[in-house]
Amino acid sequence: MSGEFQILGSSSGGNCALLSTGHSKVLVDVGFSAKRIGSLLEAVGESLDAIDAVFLTHEHSDHAQGIRGLAKRADLPVFANRDTAEAVQAKLSKPVNWQVFQTGTNFSFRDLRIRSFALPHDAYDPVGFTFNWGEVGDLFSPPRSLAWVTDLGYVPEHVREHIRNVQTLVIEANYDEDLLERDERRPWSTKQRIRGRHGHLSNHAAYELVEELSKNSILEKVYLAHLSKDCNQVDLVRDKFACLQKLLRIDVIDPECGITSASVQLSN
Repeated sequence: MSGEFQILGSSSGGNCALLSTGHSKVLVDVGFSAKRIGSLLEAVGESLDAIDAVFLTHEHSDHAQGIRGLAKRADLPVFANRDTAEAVQAKLSKPVNWQVFQTGTNFSFRDLRIRSFALPHDAYDPVGFTFNWGEVGDLFSPPRSLAWVTDLGYVPEHVREHIRNVQTLVIEANYDEDLLERDERRPWSTKQRIRGRHGHLSNHAAYELVEELSKNSILEKVYLAHLSKDCNQVDLVRDKFACLQKLLRIDVIDPECGITSASVQLSN
């Protein structure tokens, strides 16, 4: 088996995914309580005890709140850059087994080769990740790659270059512009923050990126994630990306469901 990837949940209320390869099982973001993450893992035949490491993109609660409960596992490595680690640790009483990396660097964990890169978002030092594993010529574990890119207001060129070289991409399609404009729960200032260059990607912005990648990349599979429960709809996203389904496998992650439609075997 060369790998399996499952999004356990993704929305403005919480984000967490499981990446399993031949030699590692890791969580990417832990935006739910540890108890709920444990339940989500059990639903897919896994357990918290089997998790080898956690990778955090930034300190916001919908990506990091699970660290409080997971800190009970003193042996569990949590990879984050220094600003993120310090922001999360400041709210905790238990020490975390932080594995601190510098944004923009490459590092390894077991059979995973990881690259971190800066994202434009209103957090201390938010990052995206690319994960690579497998070896050329290995029949049972060929080279595979995945990028996790959520929470960004626009897509800088360096981000495009990183995700151009992966086979599987998780990218946010956070909001529909009309639904956000009509939303009565959010004040004007919040809407401006969401639409700003350090906010979130709209459906249209995500579409433009994926359309570009469909013409000039090795991309095979796209997950459209981090949908706003109030300012987006699964059907709107599906309709927006329908014409790209001929070129790529595209899955829209329902913010109410997560794991029910978000599992893929990462193999040739």
